[in-house]
Amino acid sequence: MSRIPASLIAAGLLAALPLAASAQSASPLSYNYVEGGYTATNADLDADGFGVNASIAFHPNFSVFGSYQNQELDHSSNDFDQWRVGLGYNHGISPNADLITRVAYEKFDAGRGLDVDGYSVEVGLRGALAPSFEGYALAGYEDYGSGYDDDFYGRLGAQWKFTPNWGLSGDVKFSGGDTQWFVGPRFTW
Repeated sequence: MSRIPASLIAAGLLAALPLAASAQSASPLSYNYVEGGYTATNADLDADGFGVNASIAFHPNFSVFGSYQNQELDHSSNDFDQWRVGLGYNHGISPNADLITRVAYEKFDAGRGLDVDGYSVEVGLRGALAPSFEGYALAGYEDYGSGYDDDFYGRLGAQWKFTPNWGLSGDVKFSGGDTQWFVGPRFTW
């Protein structure tokens, strides 16, 4: 029986690495969804209203996402709009979990001269914890430029799927003593 040279084995393993990486990067989690629902902010001045979120995958590892919220301050007729649009990257680290990274343009408009633009960066894990339940945990950073404090935040979210396409989604963002949350139905495809 002849022996296979070590250099041939090494070359074969190197040739297989891109195939292994691509097999691991295809995720069973869907990054195609649209959802709408109730959103609220608990801060010095509380507010609540509605929000919509969407994501569309254009590659097995990349997606574009966006969100819009309109909230009215409690005991007031003043409101604010908040929206973001960004690019997401997901990489499979197990059959049911992805490492995710997201970068977004942020906009906050409360009228009366309070109209600021900024950006955010998030990194974390998203996983299917059961056939009908998935969740994520993210750490993020947002900056609205000079004159406004930049901030680190945490974000937790989950979705309970009633069918393969319909579920109930929730998200909570913790930022410097403020809490912002969302809950509503999600349609996934």
